[in-house]
Amino acid sequence: MAESLAHINWYPGHMKKTRELIEENLKVCDLVLELLDSRIPVSSKNPVIDSIVKDKKRIIILNKSDLSDSKSNQEWKEKYRKQGFQSIEVDANKGTGIKELLKMLEKIEAEKNRDKEVKKPLRMMIVGVPNVGKSSIINRLTGRKAAKTGNKPGVTRGKQWLTLENGMQLLDTPGILWPKFEDPNVGLNLAFCGSIKDEILDITDLGFELIAYLEREYPDLLIERYKLKEFTENPDGEREITIQNMEEIAKRRGFILPGKRIDYERTARTVIDEFRAGTIGKITLEKAND
Repeated sequence: MAESLAHINWYPGHMKKTRELIEENLKVCDLVLELLDSRIPVSSKNPVIDSIVKDKKRIIILNKSDLSDSKSNQEWKEKYRKQGFQSIEVDANKGTGIKELLKMLEKIEAEKNRDKEVKKPLRMMIVGVPNVGKSSIINRLTGRKAAKTGNKPGVTRGKQWLTLENGMQLLDTPGILWPKFEDPNVGLNLAFCGSIKDEILDITDLGFELIAYLEREYPDLLIERYKLKEFTENPDGEREITIQNMEEIAKRRGFILPGKRIDYERTARTVIDEFRAGTIGKITLEKAND
C-alpha cells in the first residue's frame, strides 16, 4: 500500500499554479501562517514551503489538536521553539486557540508598526496541504464575515484579500501537495487523515495499514474501542496477526457478508472514519522525537 501511494501523481497543474501564487505574493506579506495537521506534523508539512518562504516570519499552527495526543502536541511545540518558530495548538472546528493566535498576531503587528507614523495592518498568507483545515481557520479568524479588500499592488491580478475583524489582511492559497514523496509513509499518513481522496485509494488496504499501526502504537485504544477480547499484540508487523484482529473487529461490529464472509471493506472504512473523527482516541501518527 505504501509503495503504491508513492507512484501517484500528486502535482497536477493547479498545484503548480499555487506555488507560483505563493512566490509572487510573498513579497507583500509580513507573515506566513503555516497550517499543519497535529496528528502528522511531518507528513502534512510541504517541504516546498520551506524553500519558498525561506526566512520570512512564520507561525506554525497545529490544527486538529483535539484529535492528537496532548503529550505529543507539547513535544512538537518544544521542537519548533528550538528551531526558532512560534507555534500554537488550534481546534478550528470548536475555535479553541483562536484568541491566543489573534493575540500573537496583534503583538507582531505592534512590533511592525513601532515608531511608525502611519500604522499599517498586518498582511498574512496562510498555506497548507489539502484538508488540513484552512477554510475553518479562515472562518474563525474573519468571524465568518470575510470582506474582500480588492487587488493589492504586487499581488497576482484578480486575487482577493480578506480582512479580519481587527483590520489585518489575509491571503488564502489553495492546498498544495508536492511532486513525489521521498518517504512512502508520508503518502500513507496523508491518506489516513483524509488529505488524499479516498476514491483513488484501496480502502481495505488503507484500513489494514491503519490497524497495523494502532496495534503497535495504541493497542489499548484499539482494544477498548472495538472490545477485542481476543486481541493479539503485533509488535513485529506480522500480516497474519493484523488480519486476525481485523476479522475480530468485523465480528464485534457484525460486519459479516452472506456465507459468513468477513466484510473487510466495511471494517476498514469504519476504522478509518472513527480514527479521523477521534472516536478511537487521541492519536498522533508522527512523534517529535522519532
